[in-house]
Amino acid sequence: ESVCWAAGDRLFGAGLGGDITEYDLSGLSAARGVDGGGGPIWSMVANGTGTQLAIGCEDGSVKIFQVVPGGIQFERNLDRRKGRVLCLSWHPSGTHIVAGSIDFFRVIDVTSGQTVQRIMVNHQVEKAKLECVVWAIALLSSGTVVSADSFGRVQFWDWQQGTLAESHTVSSSAVLSLAVAEKEDSIVVGTSTGATYQLQLLPVRLGGLEKRWVRTKPFQFHSHDVRAVAHSPTALISGGLDAQLVIRPLMEKMQKKGYDAVLRKFTFPHRRLVSCARKARLLLFQFSQYLELWRLGSTEETGKDGEVLPLCRMPEHLLQLKSKGPEHIYCSCVSPCGTWVGYSTASRVQLYRVRCDGDGVSLRKV
Repeated sequence: ESVCWAAGDRLFGAGLGGDITEYDLSGLSAARGVDGGGGPIWSMVANGTGTQLAIGCEDGSVKIFQVVPGGIQFERNLDRRKGRVLCLSWHPSGTHIVAGSIDFFRVIDVTSGQTVQRIMVNHQVEKAKLECVVWAIALLSSGTVVSADSFGRVQFWDWQQGTLAESHTVSSSAVLSLAVAEKEDSIVVGTSTGATYQLQLLPVRLGGLEKRWVRTKPFQFHSHDVRAVAHSPTALISGGLDAQLVIRPLMEKMQKKGYDAVLRKFTFPHRRLVSCARKARLLLFQFSQYLELWRLGSTEETGKDGEVLPLCRMPEHLLQLKSKGPEHIYCSCVSPCGTWVGYSTASRVQLYRVRCDGDGVSLRKV
């Protein structure tokens, strides 16, 4: 459910298994894990200096862990209230934590561990009978709390007064994720319809001191829930359940045309869908339910790189190998000599022996 950086370059993750895991970035594996002690972990965030981790648990508790060399140590429990803690945010100074739950959020004093303000988010709403889930939250240095909820609203609260300063209904569906720019003058949110929205803090009058939050730009780059957003100095970054990572440059921040000024979409995960048997001049193509083996064409001409040469022998389709069962093929490979073909699904590995006898091809399952 959460990943975050702490102590510079250390990466931690937490989820519904209830453990906090530190990752070995050189070995690309889990290095060590610690039980959070509060059931499933819905949220985790590091303080500004990266020395402490706060986790929000299923049992309503917020726990602080100290980041130490070689791991993390449990430090203390903060005030516990009923209702799972779905999102957390530290104040930049590290003095307070805001914790979002269902129908309310609360501000906790880190030193005393006590809740100093509890604010209901679904009062005066026509749908008040429905639960209002606070999916994302941010505590700005000014003391303003920004909440994003399942009613499609982004709301700005004065937590000391306990009052609502501004409310923006950006979507007819839930707002799931929220990120704030470093200067705290711009916010990006992601929704369950696949849209992302930007809100900017702009002067009410040109040259005036009074400022208000204005929804400036909607972007529809995803087809499913946008579960993660980030705000860099020059771009809005979003990741969705459609497995797309999208980097959208802020054009007003770009001085010149170039790679950084281009909208970029990355589809994950990256897997090789084509493998090559160099010696045998064969190509294996991977599709979701079958594989195709082709023999490359050949030419007797020579030329410079990039030139198209006439073929004396056309590419040849040798065989199609269908996977049994409903599972998709996850990965595949052909050996350099071209006599072995293997593929795997989520639950099984298959290996075949391929023999090319003149014009005929025979396949034997191993």
